[in-house]
Amino acid sequence: MDVTEQILNNHLVYGSSDNTAPAGLAAAKSLNYAKGASIQKPVLERVTVIPRLLKYADTVGLFGAENVFVKVDLNIIDTGNLCFEEEGWQCLNMIFGAFPIENTYETALMDVKKDLEIVNTYEPAQITNSLAKINNPYVGVSIANLKTGNKYIDAWFDVRLYTKAREEHPYDEMYLPIRDYFYIGFHARNTKRLPYNVECLIGTDYKSYNDVDPKLIAKVN
Repeated sequence: MDVTEQILNNHLVYGSSDNTAPAGLAAAKSLNYAKGASIQKPVLERVTVIPRLLKYADTVGLFGAENVFVKVDLNIIDTGNLCFEEEGWQCLNMIFGAFPIENTYETALMDVKKDLEIVNTYEPAQITNSLAKINNPYVGVSIANLKTGNKYIDAWFDVRLYTKAREEHPYDEMYLPIRDYFYIGFHARNTKRLPYNVECLIGTDYKSYNDVDPKLIAKVN
């Protein structure tokens, strides 16, 4: 729809200086300045390392945009300092430093430049933050509404996960491929300016598609 004429008429009546304050974009008919007001033009987040905690604290609704959407683009390449165990193996926790002898055990010395060949059938260890090699890996995502502590405000705010098909996911936890994307939607359900406090954790789990509860997998049409 072409609204150019309506915008020009509005400028003739109220002046041509647009109000770009986020809390007054709707009242000023300047929603074109709103960030992420539609799922077609969301705010963009990129994630390459898990776990990653995204925190959002802002306001939505009333004379500003009633909805805010964030598109989270996943291209997971390593795990930072978190260990996801592979089948049949457990993670090793190493604490670096000089420690006294305990029960006849001395502090181990790790030198990545020594013992590079196989010795007595033992192969040299490879220390890396790379992703575990599993078949068809999926990563877990969770959304948490931490709320503001005011039940009269919190009751009218809603946050949802959306699949890349732009459809609402029915649960607060979702699994999707490590190279994919999803959306977070923040919604004001009342004619008030509503503050919110939300966290999205990417990397709640890392497992094969076959090990994921089917109801938590992001649906793709």
